[in-house]
Amino acid sequence: MNIGLIICLLMAGAFLMLAAIFALLKERAATLISGFNSLSLQEQKQYDRLKMSNNMRNSFLVWFILFIAGAILSYFVSPYAAAGSFLIWLFLVFKEIHLDAEKAFERYKL
Repeated sequence: MNIGLIICLLMAGAFLMLAAIFALLKERAATLISGFNSLSLQEQKQYDRLKMSNNMRNSFLVWFILFIAGAILSYFVSPYAAAGSFLIWLFLVFKEIHLDAEKAFERYKL
């Protein structure tokens, strides 16, 4: 049993579902973004919610592709290939994390 394959497929499925949610809900899905829902309604109106939602959808799709690639490599090459996809994913996630909400959403200002 290849644990790396199973975990990569589970992660890929989760990210595909999240991407679908953001694609279907469009700008309403911006409230699901961590930190954005903690802003006041007045502050939320200053940001392009559709652009935020599309960016999150695209991030989830990239992560989906990353884990599908990890699953394929884990199956055909080595079970340890899944660890590589997790390391790349961690790098991508930590690159996007901001402790200050203003800094996190500054690129979406209207």
